Amino acid sequence: MAQRRRVANLLALAVLTVVAERPMHPYEMASVLRARGKDREMPIKWGSFYTVVRNLEKHGLIEATESTRQGGRPERTVYRITGDGREEAEDWTRELLGTPEREPTGFEAGLSVMGGLDPDEVAALLRRRLALLRDRIAVQRETLEVERGEIPRLFLIESEYALAMSVAEEAWTGALLAELTIGTFPGLDQWRVYHQNTRPTARGHADETGTAERARLDRGGLAG
Repeated sequence: MAQRRRVANLLALAVLTVVAERPMHPYEMASVLRARGKDREMPIKWGSFYTVVRNLEKHGLIEATESTRQGGRPERTVYRITGDGREEAEDWTRELLGTPEREPTGFEAGLSVMGGLDPDEVAALLRRRLALLRDRIAVQRETLEVERGEIPRLFLIESEYALAMSVAEEAWTGALLAELTIGTFPGLDQWRVYHQNTRPTARGHADETGTAERARLDRGGLAG
């Protein structure tokens, strides 16, 4: 079971990780995170970023060491990690790496109720999803290839994981689409008949056959 964190925001962990390397001011922290591509996994917005930094300081995970000013720029506070902050970062990282966590997605939710749509429409939607997934995978591969020449693999490993997950989703979605297209998906005929018979008539009501079919499929668990 995940522990309750003093600053429960993954951006906080990213900040602790970079500050553990050396003291930094917030602008430098964000610049380092962006240079390593972390802004793809956790959007870095200045308002929330400074809030995270302040909360880390409030809870004793980082502390101010000095304030610097260059030219006419605003004064910048340099922070360093504390002993508690280093312990928190290490413990949090261990938890994330070693403990599988159930993270349901919107796609899973859609799959769980896809019986509410006609199978031909579901196939069309999956076809569209596959096209978008393939576009995403192409971008991920291209970006990763460029970054491999500039950034150590240690800081790109989560991008490799994201690409692998996209590829796995593409393969699984393609297999499901093939079942629907070829007609090998179990109960496909009943699913299609169910929707054909329960479409509203000209008077806006389902016919009696559709009502009976709906009841039969509901009992069999095919209506989603």
